[in-house]
Amino acid sequence: MTLYEDLKWRGLIKDISSPELEKKLNEEKLTFYIGTDPTADSMHIGHFSSFLIATRLARYGHKPILLIGGATGLIGDPKPSKERQMITREEVNKNVEGLTLQAKKIFGFEVVNNYDWTKDINILDFLRDYGKYINVNYMLAKDIISRRLVSGITFCEFAYTLLQGMDFLYLNKSKGVTLQVAGSDQWGNITTGIELARKKDNIELYGMTMPLVLDSNGVKFGKTEGNALWLDKEKTSSYELYQYLINTSDSCIIDYLKKLTFLKKEEIEQIETEHNKCPELRIAQKTLAREVITFIHGKEEFEKALRISEALFGGDVKKLSKDEILMCFKDVPSFNITSGTTLIDMLIENNICQSKREAREFLNAGSISINDEKVIDENLIITKDLAIGNEVLVIKRGKKKNYIGFLK
Repeated sequence: MTLYEDLKWRGLIKDISSPELEKKLNEEKLTFYIGTDPTADSMHIGHFSSFLIATRLARYGHKPILLIGGATGLIGDPKPSKERQMITREEVNKNVEGLTLQAKKIFGFEVVNNYDWTKDINILDFLRDYGKYINVNYMLAKDIISRRLVSGITFCEFAYTLLQGMDFLYLNKSKGVTLQVAGSDQWGNITTGIELARKKDNIELYGMTMPLVLDSNGVKFGKTEGNALWLDKEKTSSYELYQYLINTSDSCIIDYLKKLTFLKKEEIEQIETEHNKCPELRIAQKTLAREVITFIHGKEEFEKALRISEALFGGDVKKLSKDEILMCFKDVPSFNITSGTTLIDMLIENNICQSKREAREFLNAGSISINDEKVIDENLIITKDLAIGNEVLVIKRGKKKNYIGFLK
């Protein structure tokens, strides 16, 4: 397949600014850019799905430039329903630094910051050199802006699309950029840049958007939506990312394989066939987890996530280190345990069971385990010999209640 055919097959093209773009992508070597505003110091899986397009196009000989919006991040892209909360300059700068390092590490391409060419433009130059070329009626017709007219939109938000248009024009002049790619929610901003270049300098630029990758509930991944899976492994560990991907619903999995991996069409079709025969084996989900985590964090991190998952769900938690256990159970209740405490007292003191009678019922039913070993003796003395690393106890009540005890 040609590059354009591959992108279409993967469902990665929603809008293009001109039919000529197909031929240009297939036959020319374009310099293009894709950007993000620094609303956090790490990208999330929503960014990954978009920024991956940079690697796809680079493999066909095109040159990517990744833009971090140090200037536009101070303003904030207007949201469909309300004004975006501004963040401080200090936080923006911190986020720019984090995103720049992350983008270079994961994708390895040139990274630019639009604050560098925006900071010295004064308001009069902005209005004379850029504002005069874009009609207000044109801006009012933008989807996001028009949707905000009833509830109200500030001039600050209103001007955002022109700032992004300036970026496109600046990068064309300074680095030869002729194409901007982005998620479909950026189409209005892309076309403003195309319009600005045409009116101001009689230059033809091109734009292409991709459909946003949605979760199983039809919600896009992101910080605002509250479902962010961070690319920083200190925020979302490889194990947590693995657990999310391995539990991807069957309705989404093939779409994710197309959009989030570099597997070829024939490979994905074979995986789909095998998955449909035995969906309980989660062949497609396992493949997705391997491909995504290996690309973002490397093979070693994927193997670590796989090993932790197999130990946890194989009932062999004692194979894990203290740090690995804390990573897996970071959101479960935790407490300190005094060495020498009896099992039944430990269960009651830490609200695992509400009474001795209830504790005995759970123990007799074999529903209490420590480090994946069932315990039934209510008089068992809790000592360091029971703990992983002489310190940590993973306590389970039934199938869903987990606790972490630190032996003191």
